[in-house]
Amino acid sequence: MGILTPQFGSLQPSQSQQTLANNYLNFNGAAGGGTFAQQYLPEIYEAEVERYGNRTIGGFLRMVGAEMPMTSDQVIWSEQNRLHIAYDGVGRNANNVQINLPAAVTNVLAPNMTVVIMDPINPSATVHAIVGAVAGQNANVYPYVAASLVALSLTGLKVFVYGSEFAKGTVGSTENVTPSFTQYANSPIIIKSNYQISGSDTAQIGWVEVGAEDGTSGFLWYLKAEGETRLRFEDYLEMSMIEGKLATAGSGFTANQGLIPGFGGAAGPGGAAIAAKGTQGLFDAVQSRGNVMAGYGGTLTDFDAILQNLDSQGAIEENMLFLDRGTELTFDNMLAQQNSYGAGGTSYGVFENSEEMALNLGFSGFRRGSYDFYKTSWKYLNDASTRGGSTNFTAGDNIDGVLIPAGTSTVYDQLLGTNIRRPFLHVRYRASQADDRRMKSWITGSVGGVYTNTSDSMQVSFLSERCLCTQAANNFVLFTA
Repeated sequence: MGILTPQFGSLQPSQSQQTLANNYLNFNGAAGGGTFAQQYLPEIYEAEVERYGNRTIGGFLRMVGAEMPMTSDQVIWSEQNRLHIAYDGVGRNANNVQINLPAAVTNVLAPNMTVVIMDPINPSATVHAIVGAVAGQNANVYPYVAASLVALSLTGLKVFVYGSEFAKGTVGSTENVTPSFTQYANSPIIIKSNYQISGSDTAQIGWVEVGAEDGTSGFLWYLKAEGETRLRFEDYLEMSMIEGKLATAGSGFTANQGLIPGFGGAAGPGGAAIAAKGTQGLFDAVQSRGNVMAGYGGTLTDFDAILQNLDSQGAIEENMLFLDRGTELTFDNMLAQQNSYGAGGTSYGVFENSEEMALNLGFSGFRRGSYDFYKTSWKYLNDASTRGGSTNFTAGDNIDGVLIPAGTSTVYDQLLGTNIRRPFLHVRYRASQADDRRMKSWITGSVGGVYTNTSDSMQVSFLSERCLCTQAANNFVLFTA
């Protein structure tokens, strides 16, 4: 016969609130190894601790760009070429009369054009000359002052046209320079994510008080996980536009599409194979078509080199600097050294500029030459779960920041049938009257009042199809380690 423990009547109430040998439940022998302290309910914090602060890294593209719909699998835009005729990497023949243009460029030099020939190795040997006979990539030039081209280097010359000169009574110019433009393209990618919870788990309620990054606060149940999935997906939308790469021929991505679910080996609508292509993100566009500043040293000399390069490009006056913490402090130190106010160039910028109250050791904006710069810290480059996770990079591997022009460009809009002005950096997403794929979400399953199939779960799906247009990338600067 089994023995019931404790037996009826073995617990004797006490006249005062005291823990005595005969008035508490003994859990020492209970299954699971409990202790008598389990008679007390644990003290539970209902509020969730915000351990990492604001965990989202999105918002960058909303600050610097715009979003516009498109209806095609590809977006194509045209950018102007330079107005004037100039060539780099020009060579000189040993006969001291002929120059040779690189084979990769089209020669539009014509007789009677007047040119300047510059030698970066020997700047004092600059020659002003007139063009004689032209044959293919070669042109005979005759200096106005020097006897020949003998003082110039054999390679690495720069030539640009500054005018022409014709004799009296001669025929017109044979020059026929057709204006040209350069086309660029990018393709949208489909980005997906989902959140799923079973019907049984939705019936086991456990409330948690939260303050989410999207501004909502209060008590949430399983929808907290759904909300965080949505926030993570929104970050993916921006990260894909920043980090995206186009697939190249011969890459592992291209050669093994049949091994990637949904690509290559699977047939799409109409039976056609679907090809993986990738998309060009901001970093890749600037590295391939823009300017890269490797190992920024934090001196005015380094920064002035950037300005000189901007002068040779679009010379857009207002620019934004999005930097990681280390580079941002490097800029602050550079600017503080130029300030003569206070001891050691210290700036007092808080509480009526009082030295005794507070110090302002940071700069949010500055002007150098004819350019204005607005500086801010970019969380994407600082967060430990993204590009801020490691400092073990060799030169050129890590991204320290990016300079983005705060301007617009004129482009032809096929939907509107007219020229419109758009930011240099903007997102195009697929949309039509039938379907808007900017940011889609829908619920399937048989839980929570939704009955779309026989699955005992609730699934929230997210989808977007988009690409980034980085126009006039020659005005962007990427800072690398």
